[in-house]
Amino acid sequence: MSIVQMPDVLANKIAAGEVVERPASVVKELVENSIDAHSTWIKIDILEAGLQQVKITDNGDGMSAEDCERAFLRHATSKIKDENDLFHVRTLGFRGEALASIASVSKLTIQTSQGEEAGTLLQLEGGKVTDKGKSDARKGTEILVEDLFYNTPARLKYMKTIHTELGHITDLLNRLSLSHPEIRFEATHNGKSLFKSPGTGDLLQVISNVYGMGIAKQMLPIEQESLDFSIKGYIAKPEVTRASRSYISTVINGRYIRSIPLSQSILKAYHTLLPIGRYPVVVLSITMDPILVDVNVHPTKLEVRFSKEKELFHLIEEAIREKFRQQTLIPELNTKSSVPKEKTIQHTMDFEQKQAETISEQTWNQEGSIREKRPDEEGTTAEVLRTSYNSDGTEHDASGEEASVSTISAKTVRNSIDTEEDKQQVKPRVPMMYPIGQLHGTYIMAQNENGLYMVDQHAAQERIKYEFFKAKLGSTTNESQELLLPLTFDFSKQEAIFVEQYKTELEKVGLFFEPFGQHSFVIRSHPNWFPTGFEEEVIREMIEQIMADERINIESIREEAAIMMSCKRSIKANHHLNQEDMFRLLEDLRQTTDPFTCPHGRPIIVHFSSYELEKMFKRVM
Repeated sequence: MSIVQMPDVLANKIAAGEVVERPASVVKELVENSIDAHSTWIKIDILEAGLQQVKITDNGDGMSAEDCERAFLRHATSKIKDENDLFHVRTLGFRGEALASIASVSKLTIQTSQGEEAGTLLQLEGGKVTDKGKSDARKGTEILVEDLFYNTPARLKYMKTIHTELGHITDLLNRLSLSHPEIRFEATHNGKSLFKSPGTGDLLQVISNVYGMGIAKQMLPIEQESLDFSIKGYIAKPEVTRASRSYISTVINGRYIRSIPLSQSILKAYHTLLPIGRYPVVVLSITMDPILVDVNVHPTKLEVRFSKEKELFHLIEEAIREKFRQQTLIPELNTKSSVPKEKTIQHTMDFEQKQAETISEQTWNQEGSIREKRPDEEGTTAEVLRTSYNSDGTEHDASGEEASVSTISAKTVRNSIDTEEDKQQVKPRVPMMYPIGQLHGTYIMAQNENGLYMVDQHAAQERIKYEFFKAKLGSTTNESQELLLPLTFDFSKQEAIFVEQYKTELEKVGLFFEPFGQHSFVIRSHPNWFPTGFEEEVIREMIEQIMADERINIESIREEAAIMMSCKRSIKANHHLNQEDMFRLLEDLRQTTDPFTCPHGRPIIVHFSSYELEKMFKRVM
């Protein structure tokens, strides 16, 4: 069999299989060309989800007659002159494949002008020019694509329903408008308005257009810079979540991209603020030197490769975390109007003074337990020993029995009267809350001058214990602890193979597996940071991590161990607390770093404002 060179028409059809996957691909390539032509207004008219017609009209630079004809040659481009340019790409298109590929599988008409004289009209069918002439002098370009895939029926039969294809186009237009808020986009489908963006350059306004006003109100602006990267955009509060990653939009130098590592860095920044299986709404625009990003790694240019990705991911994580550190992330009861029309004045008790009197006589001893002077039945004063801690973080009262409610740090219950030392401390991110009761033995009801708070007592203590155990596990060394009785592990054949394969890596982190029969191993020592009672679970977590990622991440293992311990050692639902226990738990929560969600991302506090309560009881209208 002899080797022959493919005809251009055949080569273009093959290229079209990569570039032109569906009608949305046509819209993407043509709109990106309009953006590269410095357009400030782009109109998209679609018939039958683009299979019958796609028309793109813009007010961009336009082309000369010579360039217009050359644009439909394969690999014809004005953006790449030599190999050096390939590593400094600043435009969305650069390969010169799009127009040739689209024209090869459709009937295409183009009118373009630079605005100085009559423009150019060109008609192509199946990639071949069938007619050419003059057009009007309106500056810009109009491209009409009809009967897509008419000459490739095999491709046509794989198209989905009209609604599915239209959904892909709508999603694309959303991404393009988020990537370029400075451009006004208009789109119609079968003559009816499909999409509009304002084109004012206000990204939040575009977010409102795309996702709705409700989400836009819950977005927080972020901005961060380093020597190599500049980050701007909006992130949703943790209470606003969706069931998929599709609401995470990342833009690199004006190009919308899909990047799993980039999305993971965003999710890592949200950390324990998101429930399991839920994802945030994020729009991030990242600017960098083009030499730091390779955009030539995917046929549709949706994926890129970074040369300093660790630095970029760290910058993103810090920007998001810093923004959250500045916020009070307590979900509010949704309201139709956040501005009160009429304010009802009510007299309130000075609860802060009341609580100050209650705990003003409390003192802490050196073991981290609290002694309180309390009048006994005869009127004398007796000292009551509260909670103290073992080295593994479990709580015990004076008799050695496990306490029902924990107080993780001695610093958390303190005198409410301000002192000079208090004024110098960082203000807690949660306001002072005074307990008034308990609902179903599960939720603490608390109040202050701002309204009513409901606190999930299990989630609250999970957060308190999680931060305690995380600090404890993170501060330990890699020294090993010998076991009186070795731990025995029975693995599957696949797990046993991984243990043998990664034996060296496991030994580096202090795990020495000794063969003990077929697919069985024993461990005679383990790192001393392993939490007591959870050794086997932590080791199995390490094995699962190796199988999934082919590496061990000690930081994430310690993280999972802390979450595990915090959950299993926290008070559960239907556990009744007295007033004093509730107050101490709320104070402990106020002293945590992130008092708004448990380690699994569930909300801890819900706030009902005084205005909302008054509105519910028709005190205001």
